[in-house]
Amino acid sequence: LQAQLEARKAAFADKAPEDVQRMYEDAIAALAASGIVDKALGVGATIPAITLPDARGRTVSVQDLLKDGPVVITWYRGGWCPYCNLTLRAWTEQLDALHAAGGQLVAITPETPDNALSTAEKNGLPFTVLSDTDNAVARAFGTVFEVPAPVWDRYRSALEVRAYYAHDRPELPLATTYVVDTDGVIRHAFLSPDYRERAEPSEVIAVVQGLTTP
Repeated sequence: LQAQLEARKAAFADKAPEDVQRMYEDAIAALAASGIVDKALGVGATIPAITLPDARGRTVSVQDLLKDGPVVITWYRGGWCPYCNLTLRAWTEQLDALHAAGGQLVAITPETPDNALSTAEKNGLPFTVLSDTDNAVARAFGTVFEVPAPVWDRYRSALEVRAYYAHDRPELPLATTYVVDTDGVIRHAFLSPDYRERAEPSEVIAVVQGLTTP
């Protein structure tokens, strides 16, 4: 996955105007300076209750899933985000390995269920995708941030992000990945203010393996 993310980043740098690149870099730097990563839930914390609709409108409780083994929870921003799509596809390729390690995967997104279904179908996702349309769950984890106005305006105009969400608030969750044990305790956390950085699935699976191997 990391090689694919770096290739995407390099391709963007080759074609995007310098002022646009600077705008994104400034936004990432400001988010890092905000301390959001340090304030968010981390290793050792117990996750809040998570009950959300899946892409077909069925209610899913993560706490119920935990009865069957550790759960990997990964957030993605929306089907408009190329880095998110690369990550979702990478997890699809590694899903059998995660199941073999005794783990389960849940993706959470602020997209509406209809849009989450479209993203799942486009990427051929064989795992559960939950819609946190108001970012209520992400807010409970402390990972929601306000997108700077220039960045949000570009997202709206160039990527038409407004069509993906139930509201037009300029906010998104960090692209975060957690490993949660059967007691609901976070045992591994990947958080970055840079949306181009994502957890490597093989490394996350190794954590799950450590939890399930006697």
